[in-house]
Amino acid sequence: QVQLVESGGGMVQAGGSLRLSCAASGGTFSLYVMNWFRQAPGKEREFVAHIRSGGNTYYADSVKGRFSISRDNAKNTVYLQMNSLKPEDTAVYYCAADRYIRNSYSSSSSYQYWGQGTQVIVSS
Repeated sequence: QVQLVESGGGMVQAGGSLRLSCAASGGTFSLYVMNWFRQAPGKEREFVAHIRSGGNTYYADSVKGRFSISRDNAKNTVYLQMNSLKPEDTAVYYCAADRYIRNSYSSSSSYQYWGQGTQVIVSS
């Protein structure tokens, strides 16, 4: 059973930066595809970023050029570096993982392991 624990959320002014971390345990981390999703109040959970075991990355259009996903297999951790933050980035950010992509890489239904989430608030 894979367990995921996010950290690094907080409050920041627009234009600022945050780095989220997701520590994984219970599986062979290097073999897992890792993802970040987010959910704002009153909205559905949405895809943010994806990184495969080989290092290929994919991003939502809304964060492309501002966010960067990376992984450190030695530390069993995936990161989300968020720069040039906007108020519309305010959400709870979730880490998700699985050994295989069950549907589309951007679909939350593709992943069976989820963290508890970390809150990000961007003030204007």
